[in-house]
Amino acid sequence: MTKEETFQDLSLNAPAGKQDLWRWLYTELRGAILDGRLKPGARMPSTRNLGRQYSLSRGTVVSAFDQLQAEGYTRTEVGAGTFVASGVPDGLLSKARKSAALALPISKAALSGRAQKFLKDVEVMPALHSIGKAFRAYEPAIDLFPVELWARVASRVLRRAPRSLYGHGNAAGYQPLRRAIAEYVGASRGVRCSPEQIIITSGAQQALDLIGRFLLAPGDKVWMEDPGYSRALQALRTAGARIVPVPVDGEGLNVKAGRRLAPKAKLVYVTPANQFPMGVTMSADRRLELLRWAASANAWIIEDEYDAEYRYFGRPIAALQTLDSSGCVLYVGTFTKMLFNALRLGFMVLPERLVEAFASARSIVDLHPPTLDQAILAEFITEGHFGLHLRRMRQIYAERIDVLKTAADRQLDGLLDVVHAGAGIRTLGWLKTWKSDQDAAQQAQRYGLEVTPLSMFTTKYVQPPALMLGFAGCNPAELRRGVSVLATALRSR
Repeated sequence: MTKEETFQDLSLNAPAGKQDLWRWLYTELRGAILDGRLKPGARMPSTRNLGRQYSLSRGTVVSAFDQLQAEGYTRTEVGAGTFVASGVPDGLLSKARKSAALALPISKAALSGRAQKFLKDVEVMPALHSIGKAFRAYEPAIDLFPVELWARVASRVLRRAPRSLYGHGNAAGYQPLRRAIAEYVGASRGVRCSPEQIIITSGAQQALDLIGRFLLAPGDKVWMEDPGYSRALQALRTAGARIVPVPVDGEGLNVKAGRRLAPKAKLVYVTPANQFPMGVTMSADRRLELLRWAASANAWIIEDEYDAEYRYFGRPIAALQTLDSSGCVLYVGTFTKMLFNALRLGFMVLPERLVEAFASARSIVDLHPPTLDQAILAEFITEGHFGLHLRRMRQIYAERIDVLKTAADRQLDGLLDVVHAGAGIRTLGWLKTWKSDQDAAQQAQRYGLEVTPLSMFTTKYVQPPALMLGFAGCNPAELRRGVSVLATALRSR
Protein backbone atom coordinates (compact mmCIF):
# COMPACT_ATOMS: atom_id res chain seq x y z
CA MET A 1 0.00 0.00 0.00
CA THR A 2 1.40 3.41 -0.93
CA LYS A 3 1.75 6.35 1.44
CA GLU A 4 -0.93 8.18 -0.51
CA GLU A 5 -3.30 5.20 -0.19
CA THR A 6 -2.60 5.16 3.57
CA PHE A 7 -3.66 8.76 3.69
CA GLN A 8 -6.97 7.93 2.01
CA ASP A 9 -7.95 5.90 5.09
CA LEU A 10 -7.67 8.89 7.45
CA SER A 11 -10.95 9.76 9.13
CA LEU A 12 -11.54 13.51 8.93
CA ASN A 13 -14.28 15.08 11.02
CA ALA A 14 -17.13 16.65 9.08
CA PRO A 15 -17.15 20.46 8.80
CA ALA A 16 -18.97 22.14 11.72
CA GLY A 17 -21.35 25.07 11.35
CA LYS A 18 -20.42 27.86 8.94
CA GLN A 19 -16.69 27.22 9.11
CA ASP A 20 -14.82 27.97 5.90
CA LEU A 21 -14.12 24.68 4.09
CA TRP A 22 -10.45 25.50 3.48
CA ARG A 23 -9.98 26.21 7.18
CA TRP A 24 -11.76 23.00 8.14
CA LEU A 25 -9.48 20.97 5.82
CA TYR A 26 -6.37 22.81 7.04
CA THR A 27 -7.31 22.14 10.69
CA GLU A 28 -8.01 18.46 10.10
CA LEU A 29 -4.78 17.91 8.16
CA ARG A 30 -2.76 19.80 10.74
CA GLY A 31 -4.26 17.61 13.47
CA ALA A 32 -3.36 14.46 11.54
CA ILE A 33 0.22 15.71 11.18
CA LEU A 34 0.64 16.72 14.81
CA ASP A 35 -0.79 13.57 16.36
CA GLY A 36 1.37 11.34 14.14
CA ARG A 37 -1.28 9.85 11.88
CA LEU A 38 0.60 11.56 9.08
CA LYS A 39 4.27 10.75 9.66
CA PRO A 40 7.15 13.10 8.83
CA GLY A 41 8.12 12.60 5.18
CA ALA A 42 4.72 11.12 4.19
CA ARG A 43 3.57 12.19 0.74
CA MET A 44 0.35 14.17 0.63
CA PRO A 45 -2.31 13.31 -1.99
CA SER A 46 -2.79 15.48 -5.02
CA THR A 47 -5.14 18.41 -4.57
CA ARG A 48 -7.36 16.96 -7.32
CA ASN A 49 -7.76 13.56 -5.63
CA LEU A 50 -8.36 15.10 -2.20
CA GLY A 51 -10.97 17.47 -3.61
CA ARG A 52 -12.77 14.62 -5.33
CA GLN A 53 -12.80 12.50 -2.16
CA TYR A 54 -14.35 15.24 0.03
CA SER A 55 -16.36 17.09 -2.65
CA LEU A 56 -14.19 20.19 -2.40
CA SER A 57 -13.13 22.57 -5.11
CA ARG A 58 -9.47 22.44 -6.07
CA GLY A 59 -9.09 26.06 -4.96
CA THR A 60 -10.30 25.14 -1.46
CA VAL A 61 -7.73 22.35 -1.17
CA VAL A 62 -4.95 24.54 -2.54
CA SER A 63 -5.75 27.20 0.10
CA ALA A 64 -5.48 24.59 2.86
CA PHE A 65 -2.19 23.26 1.46
CA ASP A 66 -0.76 26.77 1.11
CA GLN A 67 -1.55 27.51 4.78
CA LEU A 68 0.06 24.27 5.94
CA GLN A 69 3.20 25.06 3.97
CA ALA A 70 3.28 28.68 5.19
CA GLU A 71 3.22 27.43 8.79
CA GLY A 72 5.91 24.82 8.18
CA TYR A 73 3.85 21.65 8.43
CA THR A 74 4.50 20.59 4.83
CA ARG A 75 7.09 21.12 2.10
CA THR A 76 6.77 20.95 -1.67
CA GLU A 77 9.29 19.42 -4.06
CA VAL A 78 8.98 20.46 -7.69
CA GLY A 79 7.93 17.51 -9.80
CA ALA A 80 7.54 15.22 -6.77
CA GLY A 81 4.61 16.58 -4.81
CA THR A 82 3.87 17.78 -1.26
CA PHE A 83 5.25 16.00 1.81
CA VAL A 84 4.84 16.28 5.58
CA ALA A 85 7.77 18.31 6.89
CA SER A 86 10.44 16.20 8.56
CA GLY A 87 10.82 18.66 11.47
CA VAL A 88 7.33 18.03 12.91
CA PRO A 89 7.67 15.69 15.93
CA ASP A 90 5.42 12.66 16.30
CA GLY A 91 2.57 12.43 18.77
CA LEU A 92 2.35 16.03 20.03
CA LEU A 93 -1.41 15.88 20.28
CA SER A 94 -3.56 13.68 22.45
CA LYS A 95 -5.71 11.50 20.22
CA ALA A 96 -8.77 12.64 22.17
CA ARG A 97 -7.95 16.29 21.36
CA LYS A 98 -6.38 15.83 17.96
CA SER A 99 -7.38 19.16 16.43
CA ALA A 100 -7.69 21.32 19.54
CA ALA A 101 -4.22 22.06 20.90
CA LEU A 102 -0.85 20.57 21.61
CA ALA A 103 -0.78 18.15 24.53
CA LEU A 104 1.88 20.15 26.36
CA PRO A 105 2.41 20.21 30.14
CA ILE A 106 0.13 22.65 31.96
CA SER A 107 1.96 25.96 32.21
CA LYS A 108 2.90 27.12 35.69
CA ALA A 109 3.78 30.62 34.49
CA ALA A 110 2.02 33.12 36.75
CA LEU A 111 1.80 36.73 37.80
CA SER A 112 4.90 38.02 39.51
CA GLY A 113 4.90 37.93 43.29
CA ARG A 114 4.85 41.72 43.25
CA ALA A 115 1.73 41.78 41.10
CA GLN A 116 -0.03 39.18 43.24
CA LYS A 117 0.73 41.22 46.34
CA PHE A 118 -0.63 44.49 44.99
CA LEU A 119 -3.53 43.30 42.86
CA LYS A 120 -5.29 41.31 45.55
CA ASP A 121 -6.84 44.48 46.98
CA VAL A 122 -7.63 46.16 43.64
CA GLU A 123 -11.28 46.24 42.60
CA VAL A 124 -12.00 46.76 38.90
CA MET A 125 -14.84 49.20 38.47
CA PRO A 126 -17.49 47.61 36.23
CA ALA A 127 -18.85 49.30 33.15
CA LEU A 128 -22.07 51.10 34.04
CA HIS A 129 -25.14 50.96 31.83
CA SER A 130 -27.15 53.53 33.74
CA ILE A 131 -26.64 57.08 34.95
CA GLY A 132 -27.96 59.21 37.77
CA LYS A 133 -28.43 56.45 40.35
CA ALA A 134 -28.45 57.32 44.07
CA PHE A 135 -25.85 57.68 45.55
CA ARG A 136 -23.14 57.01 42.97
CA ALA A 137 -20.08 58.87 44.24
CA TYR A 138 -17.84 59.18 41.18
CA GLU A 139 -20.28 60.45 38.57
CA PRO A 140 -20.97 64.02 37.45
CA ALA A 141 -24.31 65.05 35.93
CA ILE A 142 -23.90 63.16 32.68
CA ASP A 143 -27.57 63.74 31.80
CA LEU A 144 -26.92 67.50 31.74
CA PHE A 145 -23.79 67.44 29.64
CA PRO A 146 -24.37 69.34 26.36
CA VAL A 147 -23.98 66.33 24.08
CA GLU A 148 -25.32 68.10 20.98
CA LEU A 149 -22.87 70.98 21.44
CA TRP A 150 -19.99 68.57 21.95
CA ALA A 151 -21.04 66.69 18.81
CA ARG A 152 -21.08 69.91 16.75
CA VAL A 153 -17.62 70.87 17.96
CA ALA A 154 -16.36 67.34 17.28
CA SER A 155 -17.88 67.31 13.79
CA ARG A 156 -16.30 70.63 12.91
CA VAL A 157 -12.89 69.55 14.24
CA LEU A 158 -12.99 66.29 12.32
CA ARG A 159 -14.05 67.99 9.08
CA ARG A 160 -11.34 70.62 9.25
CA ALA A 161 -8.55 68.61 10.89
CA PRO A 162 -5.35 68.53 8.84
CA ARG A 163 -4.12 65.08 7.88
CA SER A 164 -1.28 65.51 10.35
CA LEU A 165 -3.76 65.05 13.22
CA TYR A 166 -4.30 61.50 12.00
CA GLY A 167 -0.61 60.75 12.30
CA HIS A 168 1.79 60.36 15.20
CA GLY A 169 1.08 62.82 18.03
CA ASN A 170 3.24 64.64 20.53
CA ALA A 171 4.10 62.50 23.56
CA ALA A 172 3.46 65.47 25.85
CA GLY A 173 0.10 66.19 24.26
CA TYR A 174 -1.59 68.36 21.66
CA GLN A 175 -0.07 71.83 21.89
CA PRO A 176 -3.33 73.83 21.53
CA LEU A 177 -4.86 71.81 24.38
CA ARG A 178 -1.81 72.33 26.58
CA ARG A 179 -2.03 76.05 25.87
CA ALA A 180 -5.76 76.11 26.67
CA ILE A 181 -5.20 74.24 29.95
CA ALA A 182 -2.36 76.57 30.99
CA GLU A 183 -4.60 79.59 30.44
CA TYR A 184 -7.52 77.97 32.24
CA VAL A 185 -5.73 76.76 35.39
CA GLY A 186 -3.89 80.06 35.58
CA ALA A 187 -7.12 82.06 35.58
CA SER A 188 -9.21 79.66 37.67
CA ARG A 189 -6.76 78.16 40.14
CA GLY A 190 -3.84 80.59 40.08
CA VAL A 191 -1.47 77.92 38.78
CA ARG A 192 1.74 79.43 37.42
CA CYS A 193 2.91 77.52 34.38
CA SER A 194 3.63 77.62 30.67
CA PRO A 195 2.05 75.23 28.16
CA GLU A 196 5.40 73.42 27.97
CA GLN A 197 5.05 72.39 31.64
CA ILE A 198 1.87 70.45 30.90
CA ILE A 199 1.76 66.75 30.04
CA ILE A 200 -1.56 65.31 28.84
CA THR A 201 -2.49 61.95 30.39
CA SER A 202 -5.29 59.39 30.15
CA GLY A 203 -6.95 60.69 33.29
CA ALA A 204 -5.48 61.33 36.73
CA GLN A 205 -4.81 57.63 37.34
CA GLN A 206 -2.20 57.49 34.58
CA ALA A 207 -0.56 60.59 35.99
CA LEU A 208 -0.26 58.92 39.40
CA ASP A 209 1.14 55.78 37.78
CA LEU A 210 3.78 57.75 35.88
CA ILE A 211 4.79 59.73 38.95
CA GLY A 212 5.13 56.60 41.05
CA ARG A 213 7.15 54.72 38.47
CA PHE A 214 9.55 57.51 37.55
CA LEU A 215 10.04 59.47 40.80
CA LEU A 216 10.12 56.63 43.32
CA ALA A 217 12.58 53.83 43.93
CA PRO A 218 11.40 50.61 45.57
CA GLY A 219 11.21 51.16 49.31
CA ASP A 220 10.86 54.95 49.18
CA LYS A 221 8.48 56.24 51.84
CA VAL A 222 5.37 58.12 50.75
CA TRP A 223 2.98 60.06 52.95
CA MET A 224 -0.66 59.26 52.17
CA GLU A 225 -3.69 61.01 53.64
CA ASP A 226 -5.57 58.63 55.94
CA PRO A 227 -8.41 58.37 55.12
CA GLY A 228 -7.52 59.01 51.51
CA TYR A 229 -7.96 58.11 47.88
CA SER A 230 -7.41 54.36 47.64
CA ARG A 231 -6.55 54.32 43.92
CA ALA A 232 -3.72 56.77 44.50
CA LEU A 233 -2.45 54.54 47.28
CA GLN A 234 -2.61 51.51 44.99
CA ALA A 235 -0.78 53.27 42.15
CA LEU A 236 2.07 54.39 44.40
CA ARG A 237 2.26 51.09 46.26
CA THR A 238 2.50 49.26 42.94
CA ALA A 239 5.54 51.42 42.14
CA GLY A 240 7.21 49.90 45.19
CA ALA A 241 6.56 52.73 47.65
CA ARG A 242 6.35 52.14 51.38
CA ILE A 243 3.10 53.83 52.29
CA VAL A 244 3.11 55.93 55.47
CA PRO A 245 -0.49 56.74 56.51
CA VAL A 246 -0.72 60.28 57.89
CA PRO A 247 -3.86 61.36 59.79
CA VAL A 248 -6.22 64.04 58.52
CA ASP A 249 -7.95 66.55 60.78
CA GLY A 250 -10.05 69.68 60.29
CA GLU A 251 -7.12 71.49 58.64
CA GLY A 252 -6.18 68.69 56.25
CA LEU A 253 -3.08 66.50 56.30
CA ASN A 254 -1.33 66.65 59.70
CA VAL A 255 2.17 67.66 58.62
CA LYS A 256 3.63 67.40 62.13
CA ALA A 257 2.47 63.79 62.31
CA GLY A 258 4.00 63.10 58.92
CA ARG A 259 7.34 64.54 59.95
CA ARG A 260 7.30 62.42 63.07
CA LEU A 261 6.39 59.23 61.20
CA ALA A 262 8.69 59.60 58.19
CA PRO A 263 10.83 62.76 58.17
CA LYS A 264 12.77 61.62 55.09
CA ALA A 265 9.82 60.57 52.95
CA LYS A 266 10.36 60.98 49.22
CA LEU A 267 6.83 62.03 48.25
CA VAL A 268 3.49 63.10 49.69
CA TYR A 269 0.04 62.80 48.10
CA VAL A 270 -2.53 65.43 49.09
CA THR A 271 -5.96 66.70 48.01
CA PRO A 272 -5.75 70.15 49.62
CA ALA A 273 -8.71 71.94 48.02
CA ASN A 274 -11.27 69.27 48.92
CA GLN A 275 -9.74 66.43 50.89
CA PHE A 276 -10.89 63.02 49.71
CA PRO A 277 -13.04 61.76 51.37
CA MET A 278 -13.40 64.04 54.41
CA GLY A 279 -14.13 67.18 52.39
CA VAL A 280 -11.96 69.57 54.44
CA THR A 281 -9.79 72.31 52.94
CA MET A 282 -6.14 72.40 53.91
CA SER A 283 -5.45 75.53 55.95
CA ALA A 284 -2.95 78.16 54.87
CA ASP A 285 -0.66 77.29 57.79
CA ARG A 286 -0.64 73.61 56.82
CA ARG A 287 0.09 74.46 53.20
CA LEU A 288 3.11 76.55 54.13
CA GLU A 289 4.28 73.93 56.64
CA LEU A 290 4.03 71.20 54.00
CA LEU A 291 5.94 73.21 51.40
CA ARG A 292 8.71 74.07 53.87
CA TRP A 293 9.10 70.43 54.85
CA ALA A 294 9.16 69.24 51.23
CA ALA A 295 11.84 71.80 50.31
CA SER A 296 14.03 70.82 53.26
CA ALA A 297 13.54 67.06 52.74
CA ASN A 298 13.96 67.22 48.93
CA ALA A 299 10.54 65.57 48.64
CA TRP A 300 7.88 65.77 45.95
CA ILE A 301 4.26 66.80 46.50
CA ILE A 302 1.41 65.47 44.35
CA GLU A 303 -1.45 67.95 44.44
CA ASP A 304 -4.54 66.13 43.15
CA GLU A 305 -7.28 68.58 42.20
CA TYR A 306 -9.88 66.04 41.14
CA ASP A 307 -12.97 68.22 41.70
CA ALA A 308 -11.70 71.51 43.10
CA GLU A 309 -13.71 73.49 40.52
CA TYR A 310 -16.94 72.68 42.30
CA ARG A 311 -16.97 75.01 45.27
CA TYR A 312 -20.30 76.34 46.51
CA PHE A 313 -19.19 79.16 48.80
CA GLY A 314 -17.03 81.86 47.24
CA ARG A 315 -14.44 81.25 44.56
CA PRO A 316 -12.37 78.07 44.08
CA ILE A 317 -9.42 77.80 46.47
CA ALA A 318 -6.05 78.73 44.97
CA ALA A 319 -3.85 75.75 44.24
CA LEU A 320 -1.02 74.74 46.56
CA GLN A 321 1.22 75.02 43.48
CA THR A 322 0.80 78.80 43.50
CA LEU A 323 2.83 78.98 46.73
CA ASP A 324 5.60 76.66 45.55
CA SER A 325 8.87 78.47 44.88
CA SER A 326 11.11 75.41 45.22
CA GLY A 327 9.67 73.42 42.29
CA CYS A 328 8.47 70.42 44.28
CA VAL A 329 4.73 70.36 43.47
CA LEU A 330 3.27 68.22 40.69
CA TYR A 331 -0.27 69.43 40.00
CA VAL A 332 -2.64 66.74 38.69
CA GLY A 333 -6.01 67.45 37.09
CA THR A 334 -8.67 65.52 35.20
CA PHE A 335 -11.59 66.32 32.91
CA THR A 336 -13.60 63.21 33.77
CA LYS A 337 -15.32 64.77 36.79
CA MET A 338 -15.73 68.15 35.09
CA LEU A 339 -17.23 66.84 31.83
CA PHE A 340 -18.00 63.12 31.57
CA ASN A 341 -16.40 59.89 32.73
CA ALA A 342 -15.77 58.42 29.27
CA LEU A 343 -13.45 61.32 28.42
CA ARG A 344 -10.22 59.75 29.61
CA LEU A 345 -8.11 62.89 29.48
CA GLY A 346 -6.21 64.51 32.31
CA PHE A 347 -3.03 66.50 32.76
CA MET A 348 -0.01 67.18 34.94
CA VAL A 349 1.59 70.57 35.55
CA LEU A 350 5.23 69.77 36.23
CA PRO A 351 8.26 71.66 37.50
CA GLU A 352 10.29 72.60 34.43
CA ARG A 353 13.14 70.22 35.26
CA LEU A 354 10.78 67.22 35.01
CA VAL A 355 9.10 68.00 31.70
CA GLU A 356 11.54 66.32 29.32
CA ALA A 357 11.82 63.19 31.46
CA PHE A 358 8.05 62.83 31.80
CA ALA A 359 7.45 63.36 28.09
CA SER A 360 9.80 60.43 27.50
CA ALA A 361 8.04 58.43 30.21
CA ARG A 362 4.67 59.20 28.66
CA SER A 363 5.90 57.90 25.31
CA ILE A 364 6.91 54.60 26.91
CA VAL A 365 3.41 54.00 28.24
CA ASP A 366 1.40 54.46 25.02
CA LEU A 367 3.40 56.73 22.71
CA HIS A 368 1.02 59.72 22.88
CA PRO A 369 -2.49 60.69 24.00
CA PRO A 370 -5.40 60.38 21.50
CA THR A 371 -4.88 63.44 19.31
CA LEU A 372 -8.37 63.86 17.88
CA ASP A 373 -10.01 63.77 21.33
CA GLN A 374 -7.52 66.38 22.49
CA ALA A 375 -8.31 68.59 19.49
CA ILE A 376 -12.02 68.44 20.26
CA LEU A 377 -11.46 69.27 23.92
CA ALA A 378 -9.13 72.13 23.00
CA GLU A 379 -11.85 73.70 20.84
CA PHE A 380 -14.46 73.11 23.54
CA ILE A 381 -12.30 75.03 26.02
CA THR A 382 -11.11 77.87 23.80
CA GLU A 383 -14.62 78.60 22.49
CA GLY A 384 -15.80 79.16 26.08
CA HIS A 385 -18.09 76.13 26.34
CA PHE A 386 -16.02 74.52 29.10
CA GLY A 387 -16.14 77.51 31.42
CA LEU A 388 -19.85 77.98 30.79
CA HIS A 389 -20.55 74.32 31.55
CA LEU A 390 -18.60 74.48 34.82
CA ARG A 391 -20.47 77.59 35.97
CA ARG A 392 -23.79 75.92 35.20
CA MET A 393 -22.82 72.71 36.97
CA ARG A 394 -21.55 74.61 40.00
CA GLN A 395 -25.00 76.14 40.42
CA ILE A 396 -26.84 72.86 39.83
CA TYR A 397 -24.62 70.87 42.20
CA ALA A 398 -25.13 73.51 44.89
CA GLU A 399 -28.89 73.03 44.48
CA ARG A 400 -28.53 69.25 44.63
CA ILE A 401 -26.56 69.21 47.88
CA ASP A 402 -29.27 71.47 49.33
CA VAL A 403 -31.92 68.95 48.24
CA LEU A 404 -29.96 66.05 49.73
CA LYS A 405 -29.33 67.84 53.01
CA THR A 406 -32.95 68.97 53.40
CA ALA A 407 -34.35 65.51 52.66
CA ALA A 408 -31.80 63.84 54.94
CA ASP A 409 -32.52 66.16 57.86
CA ARG A 410 -36.21 65.31 57.54
CA GLN A 411 -36.07 61.55 56.91
CA LEU A 412 -32.72 60.39 58.30
CA ASP A 413 -32.77 62.27 61.59
CA GLY A 414 -31.30 60.04 64.26
CA LEU A 415 -29.98 57.61 61.64
CA LEU A 416 -27.50 59.55 59.52
CA ASP A 417 -26.08 63.05 59.93
CA VAL A 418 -25.38 64.21 56.36
CA VAL A 419 -22.73 66.90 55.96
CA HIS A 420 -23.66 69.90 53.80
CA ALA A 421 -20.68 69.73 51.45
CA GLY A 422 -19.09 73.03 50.54
CA ALA A 423 -17.29 71.58 47.53
CA GLY A 424 -17.02 68.52 45.33
CA ILE A 425 -19.54 66.01 44.02
CA ARG A 426 -19.97 63.83 47.12
CA THR A 427 -20.40 64.15 50.86
CA LEU A 428 -20.36 62.06 54.04
CA GLY A 429 -23.18 60.92 56.27
CA TRP A 430 -22.18 60.00 59.83
CA LEU A 431 -24.01 56.91 61.08
CA LYS A 432 -25.83 57.19 64.41
CA THR A 433 -27.23 53.72 65.00
CA TRP A 434 -24.83 51.43 63.11
CA LYS A 435 -21.44 50.53 64.56
CA SER A 436 -20.13 49.19 61.23
CA ASP A 437 -20.32 51.35 58.13
CA GLN A 438 -19.55 48.29 56.01
CA ASP A 439 -22.62 46.52 57.35
CA ALA A 440 -24.70 49.64 56.76
CA ALA A 441 -23.37 49.97 53.20
CA GLN A 442 -24.21 46.34 52.45
CA GLN A 443 -27.72 46.86 53.81
CA ALA A 444 -28.21 49.94 51.62
CA GLN A 445 -26.91 48.04 48.60
CA ARG A 446 -29.52 45.32 49.21
CA TYR A 447 -32.09 48.05 48.67
CA GLY A 448 -30.50 49.05 45.37
CA LEU A 449 -28.51 52.07 46.54
CA GLU A 450 -24.86 52.75 45.70
CA VAL A 451 -23.13 53.90 48.87
CA THR A 452 -19.54 53.44 50.02
CA PRO A 453 -18.35 52.99 53.62
CA LEU A 454 -15.80 55.53 54.84
CA SER A 455 -13.71 52.69 56.29
CA MET A 456 -12.93 51.59 52.73
CA PHE A 457 -10.56 54.60 52.54
CA THR A 458 -8.82 54.20 55.89
CA THR A 459 -5.49 52.46 56.33
CA LYS A 460 -4.42 52.94 59.93
CA TYR A 461 -6.48 55.59 61.65
CA VAL A 462 -10.02 54.50 62.51
CA GLN A 463 -12.83 56.95 61.82
CA PRO A 464 -16.38 56.94 63.18
CA PRO A 465 -18.72 54.94 60.90
CA ALA A 466 -19.91 56.94 57.89
CA LEU A 467 -21.26 56.52 54.38
CA MET A 468 -20.10 58.35 51.27
CA LEU A 469 -23.02 59.75 49.27
CA GLY A 470 -22.68 61.12 45.76
CA PHE A 471 -25.12 63.86 44.85
CA ALA A 472 -23.86 65.56 41.67
CA GLY A 473 -25.01 62.86 39.26
CA CYS A 474 -28.51 62.47 40.77
CA ASN A 475 -31.42 64.72 39.88
CA PRO A 476 -33.51 66.08 42.80
CA ALA A 477 -36.23 63.44 42.43
CA GLU A 478 -33.66 60.63 42.56
CA LEU A 479 -31.99 62.20 45.59
CA ARG A 480 -35.30 62.36 47.46
CA ARG A 481 -36.13 58.79 46.47
CA GLY A 482 -32.67 57.65 47.55
CA VAL A 483 -33.00 59.29 50.94
CA SER A 484 -36.38 57.62 51.48
CA VAL A 485 -35.01 54.20 50.53
CA LEU A 486 -31.89 54.72 52.65
CA ALA A 487 -34.06 55.56 55.66
CA THR A 488 -35.94 52.28 55.19
CA ALA A 489 -32.69 50.35 54.76
CA LEU A 490 -31.03 51.77 57.86
CA ARG A 491 -34.11 51.04 59.98
CA SER A 492 -34.19 47.45 58.74
CA ARG A 493 -31.74 44.95 60.19
